[in-house]
Amino acid sequence: MANPVLLKVNALKVAYGGIQAVKGVSFEVRQGELVSLIGANGAGKTTTLKAVTGLQPVAAGDIEFMGRSIKGQGAWDLVKQGLVMVPEGRGCFTRMTITENLLMGAFVRNDSEIEADIDKVFAIFPRLKERRAQLSGTMSGGEQQMLAMGRALMARPKVLLLDEPSMGLSPIMVDKIFEVVSTIHGQGTTVLLVEQNASRALQLADRGYVMESGEITMNGPAKQLLDDPKVRAAYLGE
Repeated sequence: MANPVLLKVNALKVAYGGIQAVKGVSFEVRQGELVSLIGANGAGKTTTLKAVTGLQPVAAGDIEFMGRSIKGQGAWDLVKQGLVMVPEGRGCFTRMTITENLLMGAFVRNDSEIEADIDKVFAIFPRLKERRAQLSGTMSGGEQQMLAMGRALMARPKVLLLDEPSMGLSPIMVDKIFEVVSTIHGQGTTVLLVEQNASRALQLADRGYVMESGEITMNGPAKQLLDDPKVRAAYLGE
């Protein structure tokens, strides 16, 4: 029996003024999956994630999380429910230390396991542990990406949304970030990965969706997309 659908997007439309940026997109993410949404810059991937997480108004369509419509709910409420995004550009609190940033990720919680979860984040990101008292604004882009991912994990996401986690990073740091995404997924977190780096994203994923000009144009098992001549020509430079 297939795992339950945690996130379901139905005929989603998003507009900026008179421009329709997302044109009736539908996709789903099942419990335990790593699903990749790939596409060129400007395809509408980030806009889709912002709509899903309550940061951008929805023009039409619906978004369901855990079987209930969440359209129109704010990002704050969605984080409390377990829908958590690591935004493009990382969004670290630059004048706070690494530990303080992680505590901000747990701001919606009031349980007794927050310190234990910080230790779990440090186990995934040893570099953060070494520098726990450092101001995040003094860290490299790759280190800030690690921190943003760790901060999101502190909210105990049921679905973790990653928006372009490899953007602007050195090749070595890109390898590290994808390795960590694989680790997080391997530990049981359901992941929706939005990436321009189609090859790396599909290598990690169970399933994939291809987005072009605000529409989903292809979808299927990640390996099948990785081997598809159209995908290879458009996104893998072949």
